[in-house]
Amino acid sequence: MEIQRAAVIGHPIGHTMSPFIHERLYALSGVPACYQALDVPDLAAALPALRGLDCFNITIPHKNAILPFLDGVDPAAKEFGSVNTVRVRDGKLYGYTTDGPGCRKALQGCGLSLAGPLLILGNGGAARAIAFEAARAQRDFHITIAHRPGAYDKAMALAEELAAFARRRGDRGFLVTITSYEELELDRETRFSLLLNATSVGMYPKTGESPVTEGVVRRCAAVFDAVYNPGRTQLLELARACGIKAVGGMAMLVYQAEAAHEIWYGAAFSPRDIADLCRDAEAELEKRFGGERP
Repeated sequence: MEIQRAAVIGHPIGHTMSPFIHERLYALSGVPACYQALDVPDLAAALPALRGLDCFNITIPHKNAILPFLDGVDPAAKEFGSVNTVRVRDGKLYGYTTDGPGCRKALQGCGLSLAGPLLILGNGGAARAIAFEAARAQRDFHITIAHRPGAYDKAMALAEELAAFARRRGDRGFLVTITSYEELELDRETRFSLLLNATSVGMYPKTGESPVTEGVVRRCAAVFDAVYNPGRTQLLELARACGIKAVGGMAMLVYQAEAAHEIWYGAAFSPRDIADLCRDAEAELEKRFGGERP
């Protein structure tokens, strides 16, 4: 059996746990592979090398930027406007997204769901995938999208796309709103069933930051942070200090990786293997980076 050439691309990439997770999944499948972490500051310049791989994953900041370079896009990824998984066939690139299902499965494993009024922080690839997954999961959804200064147009575009999706499906009671972080902090009344952080705020090495303050966190019944390094982000610490259920991003990373292997070569894994991998990845993360925390 030929060795599968695989990678994760992003910039920066030093924080990634993807090689650890994907190497384990390849081993469980009995598929020989070489999985690398590639720092790619210039996506266009890296395309010739990427076309020489068999498959690759995509992280910040290329999940949207990859779209114009793809030879084919899965309908869900096209609708979401985000790609985090690419299969290469005869030098051609075919894009998929596994972020949304990965988030949903991670939440389900902790007794949470994408139902109810949601607050999504961010407007990038992960935020888009999660927002559309939430919209697909329930009729008449209620989603609030928070945007940073200068990102109003991007947030509004996402809100309009979600609304168009709901109208095509025949929903009538859906609600999509956008808010700035300043407005969000000033609001004292609006409450959410779940806050989902899909930004990189708080990610290694800038671990002492939170995208929102305690005042916002207290208005949420639960908090999910897609950041997985560190395992205990400042946002999660705020939630736990408030007695609010808090879920980190490692399980999402593992579940979206599992889905990628299904796409690449039809792999299937047992729930026990995935649960073991989530636990071991958390332990490996602490081993690698725990001593570097401020």
